[in-house]
Amino acid sequence: MDSPQKCFWMTLSLLCFLTDPGFGFSIIEGPSNLTVLAGMEAHFNCTVSEGWQILIWLFEGQPVLSVTYPEKVIITDKSYGQKGYNKGTEFTSELIIYNVQLNNSGKIECSIQTTSGHEYAFLSVQVNGSLNIEDHNMTVTENQTVEIICEAVGWDPVPHITWMVNNISVDNSDYITNQSQGSNGLYNEESILTLTPVTNSTVICLAAILALSKLQSATMTLVVYPPPIESVTNEDDGRTQTIILAVVLSVVGFLLLILIILLIVYCCCRRRRKESKYQKEIQKASAKKKATSQHLETRRADGNENYGYSPEEHAKEKPRVPPFSPVNTSFYGPEQDLAVSSESEVPHHGNYDRVLPSTVAAYPINPRKIRNVTLV
Repeated sequence: MDSPQKCFWMTLSLLCFLTDPGFGFSIIEGPSNLTVLAGMEAHFNCTVSEGWQILIWLFEGQPVLSVTYPEKVIITDKSYGQKGYNKGTEFTSELIIYNVQLNNSGKIECSIQTTSGHEYAFLSVQVNGSLNIEDHNMTVTENQTVEIICEAVGWDPVPHITWMVNNISVDNSDYITNQSQGSNGLYNEESILTLTPVTNSTVICLAAILALSKLQSATMTLVVYPPPIESVTNEDDGRTQTIILAVVLSVVGFLLLILIILLIVYCCCRRRRKESKYQKEIQKASAKKKATSQHLETRRADGNENYGYSPEEHAKEKPRVPPFSPVNTSFYGPEQDLAVSSESEVPHHGNYDRVLPSTVAAYPINPRKIRNVTLV
């Protein structure tokens, strides 16, 4: 507002205050807080009692419109207007702000130029931007997961976005929302809905701010088709092959387990057989040895053994004694050596068993003592 206009308003207010014959009037009802959308009109009412002389409307402390009795209006800003209403002795001034914008947000004051004649309210201007879903129509396969993006551009304040599918609200855990602020000071928001449809669906994105009496929405249609037959067949074949492979592996594993068990049993049985055979041989050898010992004991008990005879030495030397004719050896002593002429011939028709047993038994001959025996 220019300086001459400020001076005019100050002078007018002072004159009205000093010459006011109805001193003591007051504001009965002041303006109320208001929230409107940008581009709309804002309306504020101020009701005063009888006797008023001047009513001034101020925005952020600056006069924008004045009304003097009887309803003479002085407008200093063309974006503001006024309507007056009389009800009995009361007068109501309606302030109108045309095509409000963000810069119209602020404190609106009604004053009648008295110490207690001030009432004020706040104007909040909000901007509803655009709301759009990228794909208005989408074709998907049954049980296919898709992401649907809803964009809100040029809002103030940040809108609250929600979703509906077939007129049923979607849980907020099924979508995420990101926001940012543009260079013009307005806010942009993006919401991404993750959905796995099984039937045809209608998806709605909703945005809300306080100044909107009705939610702003964007709609899209999801057309759901069943999966191709080839795909179903391939999936069934894959499942069948997987089942067959699992069965074959199970059978092979079972047979392998049985084979391992049979091998273990066979090895154990074979080992037991070897041990049993070995034990039988040991028992047989032990029995044989025992029988031989018993036989020797029996022969010793009969008294016919030559205790001077060593079987081992006899087995080693085995001297060949030629047969000889029976002679009278009574004169030979047991310790005397018999002289045997090497030139003598030993008849081969003699009977070897006809040696005097009584003589041999009476005088046993030690083979070690016999050196040369001369047969007469």
